[in-house]
Amino acid sequence: MAKIVYALNMSLDGFVDNMAFQPDPVLFRHFIDDVRGLAGSLYGRLMYETMRYWDGDRLEWDAPEREYAAAWQSKPKWVVSRTLKSVGPNASLIEGDLAAAIRELKAQHEGEIEVAGPELAHSLTELGLVDEYRLYLHPVVLGHGKPFFAGPRPPLRLVASDRIGEQVIRLTYVPV
Repeated sequence: MAKIVYALNMSLDGFVDNMAFQPDPVLFRHFIDDVRGLAGSLYGRLMYETMRYWDGDRLEWDAPEREYAAAWQSKPKWVVSRTLKSVGPNASLIEGDLAAAIRELKAQHEGEIEVAGPELAHSLTELGLVDEYRLYLHPVVLGHGKPFFAGPRPPLRLVASDRIGEQVIRLTYVPV
């Protein structure tokens, strides 16, 4: 059975902003390896549209960026949206009963399915479907934006903390 893992970069003051955090080479290598090891990724519409950047093949990409794109393209993606009518390569649209669809994904797959996006993660948290939370804490204070947690959640228990690269600490929590 797959595990649903909510993982995102976060500022010291608790906000997520994909444009505010540039990973150093060690952290980027970590993300390449992370994507390679996933059973797939679960996105809301906005995060999926942001990540579609990696569907391309851009001349300006260096070797690690090409490696990340290849890993991302090779993995299945599931997109939760009420407005999208179609999705790109290796992606499926989830409509209807979210809880039933995610339970089915968990039952059909092994390994980790990573969910990205605070709103979708909050919805899955409310349904009791997030198995693990990974906060990639960056030494940046944004002062505004979307919070990592889009709403209250039950207590969490710290199970790991890891330094990745020069600046980032990954905190891993599970529901109590």
